[in-house]
Amino acid sequence: MCRLILASGDFAVADIAAAAVDMSCGRTADHDNPTKVHAHGWGAVWREPGHGLRAHTDARPLADSLPGSPLPEIKTDFLAIHTRNASLESQRGLPFTHPLTRGDGWYFMHNGYLPTAYQGLGLPASEFDSREYFDYLVPRDADGLDPVAALGKLDSLPPGGNSGNAIAVHPAGAYLVHWSAPGVATPVFFAMRRLRLPGLEVISSEVVPGLAPAENWEPLPAGTVEHFPFPTEA
Repeated sequence: MCRLILASGDFAVADIAAAAVDMSCGRTADHDNPTKVHAHGWGAVWREPGHGLRAHTDARPLADSLPGSPLPEIKTDFLAIHTRNASLESQRGLPFTHPLTRGDGWYFMHNGYLPTAYQGLGLPASEFDSREYFDYLVPRDADGLDPVAALGKLDSLPPGGNSGNAIAVHPAGAYLVHWSAPGVATPVFFAMRRLRLPGLEVISSEVVPGLAPAENWEPLPAGTVEHFPFPTEA
């Protein structure tokens, strides 16, 4: 399982990165899942004005490898970070590190386990559930994500998974998907929280007091798809 954080607006990258480190190390883990530490790699995607999207992945723990990554040097108005605890030991390393990418310009981060997503693609078996979920949820060469269609696809999945929480990003904007299977065993772990400050919106897997006191965070309603359009650049 994983932790996600997305920031859109006016923010210091160092603050969002520090929040992701806190979650990855279990410092803010106030939930109902025994997994507290997410040290099986991490990745980020951000908007570089004038140059489109940029991404970075690392198979090492975020706390160890953040200083040598591009993040300390960037300035952006959109950043998403994913820290990972692999559901299966066989699915560790860079090939499984998020954001997952595709040749059509989309980037994808997932928190959860959806081992039946392959059935929606007509495949004979699952090889990597997050990759299959990516291809199932976001049509290839799509220019956006329709919230009603996306949630309908998730509701139509055969039982066996737990959460479809995800961040999908393409050159025109980003989408935050918040969905859990009915009766999920750890609903607090898969809840998402939103922080709204002047000129800034943050959505995170956990309340991060380093960004703002707990009373400033609000629950993101279940069954939500949030859209963050990017400015059109000349």
